[in-house]
Amino acid sequence: MPHTNDPALHRKGLLITAVGGLALSFDIPLIRSAHGEFWSMVVVRNVAVFGMALVLWAGLNFVLRRRTVLVPGRVGLLIALFYGINGLTFMLAVFNTTTANVVFILAFTSMFAAILSWIFLGERPSNATLLTMAAMGGGVLLIVHDGLSSGNVFGDAMAACSAFLLAASLTLSRKSGAEMGFVPLVATLLPGVLAVFFLPPGGLIVAEPFYILLNGLVLLPLAFWCLATGPRYLSAPEVGMFYLVETVLAPVWVWIAFSETPTTQTLIGGAILTLALLGHSLWQMRSKSRAAQANGVAVELPLTH
Repeated sequence: MPHTNDPALHRKGLLITAVGGLALSFDIPLIRSAHGEFWSMVVVRNVAVFGMALVLWAGLNFVLRRRTVLVPGRVGLLIALFYGINGLTFMLAVFNTTTANVVFILAFTSMFAAILSWIFLGERPSNATLLTMAAMGGGVLLIVHDGLSSGNVFGDAMAACSAFLLAASLTLSRKSGAEMGFVPLVATLLPGVLAVFFLPPGGLIVAEPFYILLNGLVLLPLAFWCLATGPRYLSAPEVGMFYLVETVLAPVWVWIAFSETPTTQTLIGGAILTLALLGHSLWQMRSKSRAAQANGVAVELPLTH
């Protein structure tokens, strides 16, 4: 596994996960734009991603002669299972609550990752991270309370399940240190195949298939690969923080396209989550920079004598 204290590798990880977060921010708007029946959308979205994964894998292995494993070992299978279940819970959240609720609750991924890394990897969160977790917990409670009031509790619960499953996947990826870029792409086969058995009698019902195919063939493979590769260079909580890009931008895209305005309570909870994550991310980047400078001084001092 690359050493995450290396500034160059850390910057590489930041760039990769930032691209992934930006691509992911268009996921929900494109799902909404397709105007499809739930199970039809699950089939088209996930089969498209899986098909593109096979194309990319074949290109790497047979065209570029680069040996790449789709699912590395038993840990890879477990991570694929988590990603696969997440694919279903995420779609259930999108169809059963507002976009703002989904992405704000998903922002808790980084804090779930911090907790799981503490328990299973022995990476104890700093006091600043613990304080951020407390603030974010308050924000999530506000959003969930609003969901209870508006009848969106099932969708909010599915969003929380997705956040936990993503955090578990990131933590396991971090622990293994293996190349997991294709795992979330291959994992889409599970919900895609499952959804086939629940299709309506008339078959697939998608009014605007272009949008969901654009999502499944281009943006989601890019986002999943980037975010699954990130743990090779960054800690699981850091990678989880790049879901903040979706948290901020997805409600903006949906508001522009569909005029879906979040409630005041959701906006307050989302603001707490966003500010807490942003503050923590900036603090963490500053701390790493200081640590790198200190290490540099420690190495260079003997050479001056």
